Amino acid sequence: MKILYLDLDTLRPDHLGCYGYHRNTSPNIDWIAENAVRFENYYCSDAPCLPSRTALMTGRFGIHNGVVNHGGVCADLRIDGKNRGFQAMLESECLPGVLKRAGLRTISISPFPARHSAWQFMAGFKETYDTGKGGMESAEDVNPTVLKWIKNNAEEDNWFLHINYWDAHTPYRAPEEFGNPFADDPLPEWITDEVLEKHKKMTGPYTASNLNEFTNDSRPQFPRQPHEAVTRESLRKTIDGYDCGIRYMDEKIGEILNAFRENGVLDDMIIIVSSDHAENMGEFGVYGEHGMADNGTCRIPMIIRWPEHTTEARVDSALHYGLDLAPTLADIFNQKPAERWDGKSYAKTITDGTPDGHDELIISQCAHVCQRSVRFDDWIYIRTYHDGFHLFNREMLFNLKDDPYEQNDLAKKQPEICREAAYRLLNWQDDMMNSMDYDTDPLWTVIKEGGPYHSHPKHKKLAGYCEFLKSIGNEKAAVALEKKYPHYFK
Repeated sequence: MKILYLDLDTLRPDHLGCYGYHRNTSPNIDWIAENAVRFENYYCSDAPCLPSRTALMTGRFGIHNGVVNHGGVCADLRIDGKNRGFQAMLESECLPGVLKRAGLRTISISPFPARHSAWQFMAGFKETYDTGKGGMESAEDVNPTVLKWIKNNAEEDNWFLHINYWDAHTPYRAPEEFGNPFADDPLPEWITDEVLEKHKKMTGPYTASNLNEFTNDSRPQFPRQPHEAVTRESLRKTIDGYDCGIRYMDEKIGEILNAFRENGVLDDMIIIVSSDHAENMGEFGVYGEHGMADNGTCRIPMIIRWPEHTTEARVDSALHYGLDLAPTLADIFNQKPAERWDGKSYAKTITDGTPDGHDELIISQCAHVCQRSVRFDDWIYIRTYHDGFHLFNREMLFNLKDDPYEQNDLAKKQPEICREAAYRLLNWQDDMMNSMDYDTDPLWTVIKEGGPYHSHPKHKKLAGYCEFLKSIGNEKAAVALEKKYPHYFK
């Protein structure tokens, strides 16, 4: 048994050809999808990077494992406490630990543990390789380690190889000599001139007028990374920068697929393609950031090619979490599921095509904003506890079938749907709090600490941002922020 897991940071499914994108960003990923199950409604439970991958590896929601932020108390895994044995429970619960018990050699090639001091991510791996640049590496920095490993080990049996690429993550940095294969391709149709005008008036980090968080300062060292998206030209630079990162990464994926092919193991190899989270590329006027609990940030690709079971392309539309993967693999490999897992196995979806998802998904984000969302039927309901300086309404509601880019907030027009979603959220929170030893919800810990890490007063950026808003004629938003967050100016 040989399993390759391509962990592609910040990848939107709808920017891949196999998910219907109009640009040729992903020929090698598309090849994988030709004989695979492609999941249409797959979401990270907790965003962004650190919370998402902690949920994936532990099989537990952030409210349970404690990791929901990028700093502060809630950026560290909760301890087992009095129930800790000779080994922490993570050893038996983690995703690679399941595969190790099943007899697989487990390997990770990734900068992620060092980037976030996320040492829990290394649990269960027999071998780990740090590619050394803390997430700033491009695929050409990763592949030498991967290709060496393939040369020395590919023909052996029973391994799980996790490879982590970062090319779709800001700052966009595909080499200049790569060029721009999308220079003549149209931009996404939904971002019309009228929509772009609305985006220019929106407020908060990474909105169209200030893509470098709280400023629109340019960064010459990253020529593909624009500082604003207020014209068609700068919008194109934004979209093209992201898509070039995907295409460049895809070509490097092609290199490793060829290496496996040359070693004679590609045809029988299981391949999993997914991401930790996606990227807002226009939703709420936000570009190049993964800072919400919305569809743009939290819907991720999941493609599983399992030659024994998937001999043709199949599409699954059921609702799934990223943290469902651990119980799914445990099910397939006949391993006992961990008692504390929050996920649900969808093994039958892979083995015989039986849809087996959740009735609803609860999605959390506490690093840029504090939000919880409910994804059910055609709806996503977003409840905001800290808006990260975007001046969001407390409740927002979107019909994703009619409005996949979350442009038309229906909360005031559909109060009964909001009530149903809030009821679902309340029941989930009750269940979560009743099923753990702790009496605190980490979302509220983050708020009581002063707010999410990327919008915390210690960064002392809000006053300067308000001055910037005034300088571009958005004094109304500046005044609203000063009124809403007076303690950030002390």
